[in-house]
Parts: sequence; C-alpha cells; structure tokens
Amino acid sequence: MNLIKPKKLKEGDTIAIIATSGEVDFEKIKQAVKYFENKNFKVVLGSNIQKLHNELAGTDEERLEDIHNAFLDKNINAIICARGGYGALRLLNKIDYSIIKNNPKIFCGYSDITILNAMFYKKCGLVTFSGPMVQSDFAKETNKFTEKSFWKALTSDCIEIKPRKENSQNFAPVQSRLFGGNLSTLASLCGVDFIPDEKFIFFAEDVNEPTYKIDRYFTQLLNIEKFRNNVAAIVCGEFSGLDNLEYFKNLLDEIKSDLNVPIVTDYPISHSPQKATVPVGGWGELSSSSLKISDYLLED
Repeated sequence: MNLIKPKKLKEGDTIAIIATSGEVDFEKIKQAVKYFENKNFKVVLGSNIQKLHNELAGTDEERLEDIHNAFLDKNINAIICARGGYGALRLLNKIDYSIIKNNPKIFCGYSDITILNAMFYKKCGLVTFSGPMVQSDFAKETNKFTEKSFWKALTSDCIEIKPRKENSQNFAPVQSRLFGGNLSTLASLCGVDFIPDEKFIFFAEDVNEPTYKIDRYFTQLLNIEKFRNNVAAIVCGEFSGLDNLEYFKNLLDEIKSDLNVPIVTDYPISHSPQKATVPVGGWGELSSSSLKISDYLLED
C-alpha cells in the first residue's frame, strides 16, 4: 500500500466539523466550536450540519456533500466528525475516493466513523484517526486523558498508549500497521473489500453489546481469509456493558489459540469519556507493556 500521511496540526489551522451519520445537537456543536477557538484554531461547519432526515444528519447526498467539500477546501487542515450513530454505511458506494486521496488531511472520529476510517485507509491509503468527536467529547468538560491523547496524536508523529492494567503476558514485540476501531461497526462491513492487504495489528472496542454478539462479530471477521492471514496481534480496548465476563475471556483465549497471535486487553480505546486517539495506518510496535505508534503524520 502507498501510505498517504496528512500534515501535523498546528495553532491557527482550520478545523472543519461535519456530520456524516446521526442527527446532531447543534447547541453542543456551538459549545465545542468555542473550545477549539479557545485553542487558537479556526472552525468551519459543514453546510448541512443542522439538517435532519430519518434521524440522520441530512440526506445521503447532503452528508456526502459535506465530506467532499471538507476535503476539497484547501483552507481546511483537519476534519473532526460531529458524532457517530448510524449513516456512514449508506455512503460507501457514493463517496468519490479520488477526492480524499488527492486532498489528504487529518480525519478523526470513532463509533460509526470507523467505517470511513477503514475505507479511507483501504481505498486511498490515508492515515485517519480513531478518536474523540465533537458532540460527545468537546461540548462539555473534556476528559483530561482524552484531551492530552488527542492533541498529542494530531501534532506529533510518535505516541505511546499503555493499558489501564499491567499485562502479565510475555511475547516478542509485534510490529505492523494499525487497523481497527468499533468492532460491531467493522463487522457491518462484511461483504465489502475493507481488510488491509498487508499485516496489521487489530484494535477493537465496543459498548453495550452482549457477549454472544461480540463472539459473532469476531467470528464474522475471522471467517474472512484475508483477516485471518493478515492479523498479527489484537489489542482490546474497553468492551463496556458485557453481560458475561468469563465468556468474553474464554472467547479471547480461543481466538489467541486459533490464530497464534498475541492478544492484549484493557487499553483505553473506548466509547467512554476517557479514550485514546489511535492513528489508523500508523506504524505500531506492540509489547507486553505498551503500544508505540509512529510514522503517521507529515511535517508542515
């Protein structure tokens, strides 16, 4: 893959806020705009961000227009999604991927945005960021860990993420590009060509999904030969709301035995207020104690 790296973000740059999925709370968007402006960034909003159509932030065409325009605008340096929910899946066959490929810039979001992160990486080779979004993370008091991780990831080319709990496993460090995000969202892409063609460290998280569904999502991915052949390690973030922790632990043990790859848990990759920003496509080095990520941004 010919990797495309966006430029680092710096003070005075322009951030676009667009809604690609669910309907937004515009009062929260305005609060977040003040947050970014207080950090000395300019902010522009997608022209359709206040639209509503069937619980989505406008029609497919309106949401698509805001994606294309944000990438085409030479004055915009970064795009941060307003929120997730649902809707990105409807856009996959309508996106002009040549626009994204020819106008690379920082693109950030999680949850439903995992679809766009995955497809921009697969179709264009663009490094994107699985990280906080405007409505959920910047409209009120921002979690300090989330804030620090976000700005560090978007302004430097080397970060380190450590698990919340010390890992007792010992294994040789694994080095590969990073790929992943919200597990159930990625599973919804089954049937689409979205798996990277090279080896990758897979990271995953989810929220309020019963354990049997987590089993289903992993199984859907493991049924894809390219996934099985290319996954070099698995980093589990937070799976909040699990109803059967023993089942979950057994599932991971089964996957580890089946694939013969390291699986680590308890990383701060999540839907919760405390979340790390992870470059999709960044070069990862996974050890038993941390995940180091580099080679994902360009100097200005």
